[in-house]
Amino acid sequence: MAGHSKWANIQHRKGRQDAARSKLFSKLAKEITVAAKMGDPDPDKNPRLRLAVKEAKSQSVPKDVITRAINKASGGDAETYEEIRYEGYAPGGVAVIVEALSDNRNRTASNVRSTFSKLGGNLGETGSVQFMFDRMGQVIYAASVGDADTVMEAAIEAGAEDVESDADGHVIWCAADDLNEVSTALEDSLGEAETAKLVWKPNITNDLDQEAAEKVLRLINALEDDDDVQNVTANFEMSDEVMAALSA
Repeated sequence: MAGHSKWANIQHRKGRQDAARSKLFSKLAKEITVAAKMGDPDPDKNPRLRLAVKEAKSQSVPKDVITRAINKASGGDAETYEEIRYEGYAPGGVAVIVEALSDNRNRTASNVRSTFSKLGGNLGETGSVQFMFDRMGQVIYAASVGDADTVMEAAIEAGAEDVESDADGHVIWCAADDLNEVSTALEDSLGEAETAKLVWKPNITNDLDQEAAEKVLRLINALEDDDDVQNVTANFEMSDEVMAALSA
């Protein structure tokens, strides 16, 4: 899965560099509010909220924005968001999972379906592509925290299942239910992670050429531009040559 590791890192950096900050902050704040509303407003007592706050901090969301998002959960004006997952196919048969937080299911479904249709994809039924992914915890560290052996040792001691290390950094994988515990243990040994969150990890991947990759990325970018969409995951890989061409 080294290729996927590279893609995860590239996608992570691209998000930092290219995403409109206000839109990104809004999505992260929404996740914080939902997590705080569903559980305890204290991150130390609410694993989902703790991870949401950690992710917001990794994206440089200001402390006052995080605090407002938490406080909003207990206020009378807090919107009620529904967690919705959509599944479908991008051009070339690439499987796509879209995670949304919406206060209007009909609006979100219509927008997601329209985006798939306009950009050569097909929206499927729930469960139609989920079998191609595993729900896992993902913790990413910069390469500077240590060499592969050091990070592997720390990951094993923290209870992680696998580590992918390359020149771009270290991607540590763990069971979804163990993410809070593993990420906390890793903080003690390696310091603050770049990101720690639940993801859909592909167990089957498609290797794309440049033309196919451009089509798939066009769909993913359009889906991510929707205010209701929180995360988009697809099961594809690209060669170094294709990634270089797309970055040119």
